Amino acid sequence: MVILKSHEEVERMRESNMIVGDILSGLKDLVQPGVATLELDAYAEAETIRRKAIPAFKGYRNFPYTLCVSINSEVVHGFPSKRVLSEGDIVSIDFGVLYKGYYGDSAATFAVGAVSKEATRLMKVTRKALYRGIEHAMPGKRLGDISSAVQKTAETEGYGIVRDFVGHGIGTALHEDPQVPNYGRKGRGIELKPGLVIAIEPMVNEGTYEIRIQPDGWTVVTKDGRLSAHFEHTIAITDNGPIILSKTALSH
Repeated sequence: MVILKSHEEVERMRESNMIVGDILSGLKDLVQPGVATLELDAYAEAETIRRKAIPAFKGYRNFPYTLCVSINSEVVHGFPSKRVLSEGDIVSIDFGVLYKGYYGDSAATFAVGAVSKEATRLMKVTRKALYRGIEHAMPGKRLGDISSAVQKTAETEGYGIVRDFVGHGIGTALHEDPQVPNYGRKGRGIELKPGLVIAIEPMVNEGTYEIRIQPDGWTVVTKDGRLSAHFEHTIAITDNGPIILSKTALSH
């Protein structure tokens, strides 16, 4: 069931998503060669608690960490660990909080030092795909208009768009209806209405869209071992168009 939010609820969700955006901005500054991904997780958890929020992912379906940290060929749901970031890596960080009863959720892929032209292009196109999708989050349009825009942006550049994992509605639950696929046909799906709050999150692979799940049961990797990037914003659809709730002055 799709739950439309009131203006007051959207404003509460803006608060939770601002926390997410601010902490992701801090993480961006910490992403450097020689930093262990567990250090990033510890920072995010401490900052979440300092702001009187609750880590949204930790304990969700028994996920053990505050952040999902996915490096290079890892697509999503990677575990923070003692692994140290190296020059040339790209690292996707997915992060959410619960604040005053409402969830915030966002993700971005960051360069670790100087990265290849191929990695830079992949990140640029993935971010572009996210914003192309957001442009179509208008009242009267259809969910498939968002999905189609994301898919077209990625595939036109020769990339694979992940199909097995999708965006989602969000509110008092981390995952609500509707699912927001990153592929689809224009004019299909539910009508977009003011009050709908969704997380749009393209996961774009350098090669095939196919993925596999590692033995830990969580970490998703590209089937061909090539790079993957991930960007996500929580957005609210209003009479005046989409509002990006998780974007701050410093964020992605």
